[in-house]
This record gives sequence, structure tokens and C-alpha cells, in this order.
Amino acid sequence: MSTATDQKVAVVTGASQGIGAALVKAYRRLGFAVVANSRSIAPAHEPDLVTVAGDIADPAVARNIVDTAVREFGRVDTLVNNAGIFIAKPFTDYTEDDFRTAFGINVAGFFATTQLAVAQMLRQGWGGHVVQITTSLVDHANSNVPSVLASLTKGGLQSATKSLAIEFATRGVRVNAVSPGVIRTPMHAPEAHATLASLHPVGRLGEVGDIVDGVLYLESAPFVTGEVLHVDGGQSAGH
Repeated sequence: MSTATDQKVAVVTGASQGIGAALVKAYRRLGFAVVANSRSIAPAHEPDLVTVAGDIADPAVARNIVDTAVREFGRVDTLVNNAGIFIAKPFTDYTEDDFRTAFGINVAGFFATTQLAVAQMLRQGWGGHVVQITTSLVDHANSNVPSVLASLTKGGLQSATKSLAIEFATRGVRVNAVSPGVIRTPMHAPEAHATLASLHPVGRLGEVGDIVDGVLYLESAPFVTGEVLHVDGGQSAGH
């Protein structure tokens, strides 16, 4: 195990593209060393970046991620639970495989990684920060986007965020969430952008940078914990 240094360390899951990849870059710009995970992430060849490939639904992968952070950099200061899957279907069309996949990535992956990361933060004695990426549909269901598995799993993360924030409030570990609207990423085909933009009162899609800015605000806000920060173009407020 390496000796802890003054350089802070962030762990980012779902880090190979989109919001996750942008978060890795953002934390490195802040001077953090980063441990980045996704199912098929490429090896890194830089001194302040280590990648861990594997399915976050597997508890052994979660342990490998946290163990790698401690072995390579000596500490864990921030965990961003960005890995997630969004399966939009009518409720009666969901399959058992859909259910297992959504809970494996969105819930089991969050649980195992967060438990291990928080235990490490407590051992260090100087606290830390955990952030979940959820979805605005938890607070603003929309009949045009039937997605109960997202609401069921990500809604659980929002409730867990508040519970964990209170549990560790006096021990220096802050826990927050960012709740996005629809973000312009490769998962959305360009021909769908106009329709998706109309879901937001501001009339446009969110950008990856909007979510990164939300996470970095929470990172720099020591008096904020238990917050679900909606970065959704007003979607959660109404339509």
C-alpha cells in the first residue's frame, strides 16, 4: 500500500465516455489523481490516472476499484457514482433481464462501491465526498418517457443520498446527488434531439459540461450535504 500524499484522489465510475469521461478530466484539472472505471475502459499511461476495467455490478470490481485507489495513491477523497443504465420501456414490457441489469448497475454497484469508499474515508479521518448521478424523472414523471426502472433505482439513490448524508454528517463525509435532465451524449440519436429538448422548460438539451459544473459545485461546497441538485433545465419544477 502506498503512503497517502497531499494530492486528493477521486474515483469515477462509468468513466469511459460522456459525463464520466468529462468528470475524469475535470477532477484532473482540479489537481486530483483519478481512478476511473467502466466495463471496457482502456489502460491509462499517465501518472495521476489509473483505470480499472470491469462491470460495476460485480462486487469484486467495486473492491478492486477502491483497493487500486489506496494502493496507487494512498487515499480516497471523492467518489462519483456515475455508472448507470437507462432502459425506457412501457412497464409491462420490462423483462427479468432488464430488471436484473438495472438493479445490478444502478443499485448494487452503487452500494458496494460506496460502502468500501466511505469505509476508507472514515479510516483516513479527514472525511470525503460522495456524489450520485440520478435522473430528473425521479421527481417529474413523464408519460412520454415511460421509465419506471430508472425511477425505481435512481429514486433509491436519491433517498440513500439523504440517509447517508445524515448518518455521516458529524464524521466529515458529505453525500450529495446531481439529478440531470436529458443530456446531449452519444446515447441520444441526433434526430431525437428536438423532441428531447422539448422535455425541458428552457427548450434545449443539457450539455455534459452542465452536469460537470454541478458536481464541481458540490465538491467545493463544504456546508452542502444531503442535497439533490437538479441540473435539468427546469424539468423538475414543472412544464
